[in-house]
Amino acid sequence: MNIRLLFRRSRIRLAVWYTLVMGSILGLSGLGMYRSIVQSNWVALEREIESIAGTLHDSLEPMLPASGDPAGVLQRIFPDLCVVGQACTIHPTLIQRHTTGISDRSIYYIRLFDAQGTLLAFSPNQRFQLSDRFNPISWQTLYGNDGRRYRQFTTILHSAHHPTTESDYSSWGYLQIGRTLTSFDAETRRIQWILASGFVITLSLVVVSSWWLSGLAMQPIYQSYQQQQQFTANAAHELRSPLASLLATVEALLRIPNPDQQSIEIMLPTLERQGRRLSDLIKDLLLLASLEQDASSLKFQPCCLNDLVTDLAEEFLELAIASNINLTSQIPPIEIYTLGHELQLYRLVSNLIANAIQYTPAGGSVIICLESHDRIAKILVKDTGIGIPLDQHRRIFDRFYRVDSDRSRKTGGTGLGLAIAQAIAQKHQAYLHVDSRIGQGSIFTVEMNVINYH
Repeated sequence: MNIRLLFRRSRIRLAVWYTLVMGSILGLSGLGMYRSIVQSNWVALEREIESIAGTLHDSLEPMLPASGDPAGVLQRIFPDLCVVGQACTIHPTLIQRHTTGISDRSIYYIRLFDAQGTLLAFSPNQRFQLSDRFNPISWQTLYGNDGRRYRQFTTILHSAHHPTTESDYSSWGYLQIGRTLTSFDAETRRIQWILASGFVITLSLVVVSSWWLSGLAMQPIYQSYQQQQQFTANAAHELRSPLASLLATVEALLRIPNPDQQSIEIMLPTLERQGRRLSDLIKDLLLLASLEQDASSLKFQPCCLNDLVTDLAEEFLELAIASNINLTSQIPPIEIYTLGHELQLYRLVSNLIANAIQYTPAGGSVIICLESHDRIAKILVKDTGIGIPLDQHRRIFDRFYRVDSDRSRKTGGTGLGLAIAQAIAQKHQAYLHVDSRIGQGSIFTVEMNVINYH
């Protein structure tokens, strides 16, 4: 399968899932917000109706007699209301005077019933036909013949005209206050439109951002895959060279009809050298894999960095003399300890020293320094070698990477030394960095924590 197509499909799936999840979250959040706003408006509307009903109730109740002609009483109290069975005459000024608390009578209506539920009077601004049958339910939502919705509240009216006993507070009748829900429904539709438009716009932004974020999420995976591909190609190249030389030597030896001892002795060192080169490469690859997977079960132990640097300086002295390089060390008299694997730390510093000697011309110098400041130990490997370009300081720690991209093996080595050193440093929570300029040499520094050890 095409790898680019595979990564593209994975990115699309990731973006789609991200969009679905975020869209669901936004949708549920928007729905919750919508229900909260609508419910708040609905509660406010009912409180307004109930407040107006309470105002009218408190104004009417003291004027309601215990007995008398209901029509005559209502005409005196509400001359602007339409009494059932009589001609309806509208008096706008009286409506304003008597319907205290109703801010806009065009959206409100009033109906009065007696104690038996018989309709006595109603407001003339009632725009739709209501049933004359009384419904004692406190709150009702009605649908008028004009297609609009209405919210209606029913409260009890008592007669309390000079009461003498508890029974004098009997129900006189019922008051119904209703209002149209046109403005409420319009506001609800406006909220729906705003939330729907906002959801579409936000979802569009989520789609764009999900594509961008999925690209960011896939980038490390793609880079890791590319590094694996590069590593496989480099490993194959590194293994092929000694294998080709080894096979060529074996084939040459087999083609000799009767090889004498001298021919065998000439070819055997070549076989040994190439076999050892293969063995070293395989060992380095296995070590690097174990470091990256943290497969080692060894526990950290106190390590004396003074002894470590001294031993390495003595070990590499012979190689430095053979290369005509002046190798020196600077070690403080106070012992410096750190926690770690002694063999791995030994490998880390030895790789840096070998690398310094390897890339320093004859007549140059390599200095190994150990110092400690503020509970931080530093091991510095300084050389007067060829130097490293500034733009390649990070890449030199990649596996098989060479500054000059030369694979002729003039300098030898497996190309994994600095990669192994970096992996060991990371495992020990140490910091390995380089400071180098072309033609001015390099300084590799390892910084790690110091422990008190007695």
